Amino acid sequence: MAAHKDRILLDPKLFIRVKAVYATRAELALSVEERTLLEELYLDFVRNGAELDAKQKAKLEQVNKELALSMLAFGQNVRKEDNGFVLVLHKKDDLSGLPARAVTAAAEAAKARGRDLREKMFKAYIRRGSNGNAHDNRELIKKIMALRIKKAKMLGAKDWATFALQERMAKTPAAVAKLLDRVWAGALPAAKREVAAMQAIIDGAEKPKFALAPWDWWYYAEKVRQAKYQLDDNALRPYFKLDNVLGGAFWVATRLYGLTFVQRHDLPVYHVEVKTYEVKEADGRHVGLLYVDYFPRKSKRGGAWCGGFRDHVVHHGKTATPIVTNVGNFTRPTGAQPALLSLEEVETLFHEFGHALHSLLNKTVYPSSADEIKVDFVELPSQIMENWATEPEVLKHYAKHFESGEAMPDALIAKLKKAATFNQGFGTLEYLAASYLDLAWHQLESVEGVDVDAFGEGVSKKIGLISEIIPRYTSTNFRHIFSSGFYAAGYYSYLWSAVLDADAFATFKKEGLFDAKTARAFRELLEKGGSEDPMVLYKRFQGREPKIEPLLERRGLL
Repeated sequence: MAAHKDRILLDPKLFIRVKAVYATRAELALSVEERTLLEELYLDFVRNGAELDAKQKAKLEQVNKELALSMLAFGQNVRKEDNGFVLVLHKKDDLSGLPARAVTAAAEAAKARGRDLREKMFKAYIRRGSNGNAHDNRELIKKIMALRIKKAKMLGAKDWATFALQERMAKTPAAVAKLLDRVWAGALPAAKREVAAMQAIIDGAEKPKFALAPWDWWYYAEKVRQAKYQLDDNALRPYFKLDNVLGGAFWVATRLYGLTFVQRHDLPVYHVEVKTYEVKEADGRHVGLLYVDYFPRKSKRGGAWCGGFRDHVVHHGKTATPIVTNVGNFTRPTGAQPALLSLEEVETLFHEFGHALHSLLNKTVYPSSADEIKVDFVELPSQIMENWATEPEVLKHYAKHFESGEAMPDALIAKLKKAATFNQGFGTLEYLAASYLDLAWHQLESVEGVDVDAFGEGVSKKIGLISEIIPRYTSTNFRHIFSSGFYAAGYYSYLWSAVLDADAFATFKKEGLFDAKTARAFRELLEKGGSEDPMVLYKRFQGREPKIEPLLERRGLL
């Protein structure tokens, strides 16, 4: 695929034709989409080496080939580490026949070892790709970075971050750092308060006492949540049956945009667990198809994402409608019990569904316009959808107990809303730390003498990351930036989009959760895809540039 892309973008005869059209663009009667597409296409050629001489083009092709293979190997190594890990726990049945006092003694020993098991699991997770085995990614990281640095310099930039950010909303590494620093200032004190609350529980209840470590965070954070908000994740799960949650996401899209979702059983699927839905307008017109694939399997990478088989395109007056996929790795059904999701999984489902709506509602003429969406804008449609997932009006519609069918009680919804800022210091800080790590890697001008592990530790020390938290991803398993080029020097984009989504959702809250005028304006933004500058689109929707305060307020970081 890398070689195929090079054959197009490095073709001198093709570039001559593109350049000729670009040079006369002011004289052509182009639509906004056509003008944007032409400018993006021209820059795509230039930024991929079209103006290099033949010798330099040959070098660039080799760099691209090695990059593609190295990134592929990186992702495969992490997946193999995931699949290869086993933590053996003895079953209760193994204790049958032992006297009661021995079972009690064993239970006490297991309680004492529980922290050791958390540590073992945690360290296995964060050390993926750095275990000195056949799947070690450290040398691959240095190779990938050396190739990116070489490519950036060939194309006129001093480092990859400078090169990549030229075509994103942020524009410069300095602008990214400024945003990260602004949010860090609010997140760090919040995280320290969270540490203090958990340490107080440890000091009051645990013998012997110990200092909170990264592998203890979720265990004691849950204790704080139960003590402070009387909210237990296990109390929420019965109300989050997968089919109902998906139905809730569909209901929100119906209320906002008039869309309907009809399951189809007559279409081919690539796996027996995949379900297909036809998406229609309120008047019955066909919009597209949505394939959902929500359970883990060995051949599937971890995480959740939105993809697709076809974009919206108009060719010779005929419209081809989008075919979109939503993929996840959610909690499977067990026995007679259906798939019951955690709150985080619920928010993830709504998130990826937001991406799907962006693709389904796209009305651009050219397929390239659907794809040319800035990395720091692409998360706005997904992240804003997460807001509706926990709105009381929406919860009352879809959050029904899987056995009784009763709606989630008002008291539980109130607890959920009250706990909305819970653990946000941690969540924000671990994300920011990974964003700083990404930016630091891609501002390097050489990897000569760089030790991968020491580099990551150095970044954490420089930003003042507290010892109880580590970055969301460590370098050797940071697939966003090393098994793909999309988020390289771009992991910050989730935060950039979060500023947009918090600001936009504040308008929905002010005007009405399903206000028709606001929804229509936001749908128009979604329909434009990458056909216009994203800040122009946002300002057209909002009437101004975004403010950061709604995000800080939502996370309790003001």
